Amino acid sequence: MGQTIGFSFVDLVEGVKDGHFYALKRILCHDREGRQEAQTEVEMHQMFNHPNVLSLVAHAFVDHGAKTEAWLLLPYMRKGSLWSVLEKLRDKGSSMPEKQILQIFRGICSGLKAIHDKGYAHRDIKPTNVLLDEDDRPVLMDLGSMNRARIEVRGSREAMTIQDWAAQRCTISYRAPELFNVESHCIIDERTDIWSLGCVLYCMMMLEGPYDLIFQKGDSVALAVQNPVSIPPSCRYSEGLQMLLSSIMVSNPQERPNINWVLDQVQDLQSRSPNTQTNMV
Repeated sequence: MGQTIGFSFVDLVEGVKDGHFYALKRILCHDREGRQEAQTEVEMHQMFNHPNVLSLVAHAFVDHGAKTEAWLLLPYMRKGSLWSVLEKLRDKGSSMPEKQILQIFRGICSGLKAIHDKGYAHRDIKPTNVLLDEDDRPVLMDLGSMNRARIEVRGSREAMTIQDWAAQRCTISYRAPELFNVESHCIIDERTDIWSLGCVLYCMMMLEGPYDLIFQKGDSVALAVQNPVSIPPSCRYSEGLQMLLSSIMVSNPQERPNINWVLDQVQDLQSRSPNTQTNMV
C-alpha cells in the first residue's frame, strides 16, 4: 500500500468525519537534521495557497522513543501523477493531444510562478512530482527539496556542497546542466526549474524524458545536457510547441527564460490553437 520515497511512506487514508480520501505522508526523521528538514517541508506547504501547489491539510510530529515521524496529511489526487498518465498513454501506443498538453503545462507553470514569485525554487520538477485531479488540474508536490531561489556560490568548497546536494535531491535526468559541475564563483538561481520544466514538456510530447534513456543505458547525463536537446523528426506537434520546448531547454542558464516568459508563450499558443473558444479562461 505505502510507497517508499527516500525515508518517507505515503498511505491512502479516509477521513472519518468527511469521508474524503487523503494521502498521508510519513517522514522518518532519524536525527535533529531530519526533523528540521521535515519542518521545512511543512513550512514550504504553508507558504502557498495556490490551486497548482499541493496544499497541506494538517500535520503532526509523532515521537516513538528516540525516533520522530513527521505526518503530513495531503489531498488525495485520484488520477495520480502526470507520469502515471503518460505511462498509460505509452502502453496504449497513444499520445496526448496538444490542447491537453498546453492546459496541463500552463497549470504547472502557474504553480511554479507562485513558487518563484515568493523567492523560492522547487529544485525537483519532474512528472512524478506533478499530480493531476479529475479535471486535469496539475498540482506540484514534494516540496522537500525547495530552497531560496538565488544561491551565491563563493569558492570551490561551496560549489562542491551545492553539487553534492543536487546529486542527492535533484533527479538526475531532470537536473539542470549547471548543477552537474557547479562553478566556483557563480549564481545558481530558480532557472534550474525552467530546465526541468522543459524536460517535463518533452516528456508530455514524447512520453519519456529527454535523458531517461541515456541514464538507463548508463551513459553520462552530465555530458548529454551540455548539448541542445534534439526533437525527434517524427514529432507530430505544432511548430509553436516545438519552438517553445527548444527555447526552454537552453544549457546556459543565463540564456534560459524565466517563468513569466514561459507562461506568456503558453498562453499565446493556447490562443492560437484551432478551437480557441474552449481555451478562453
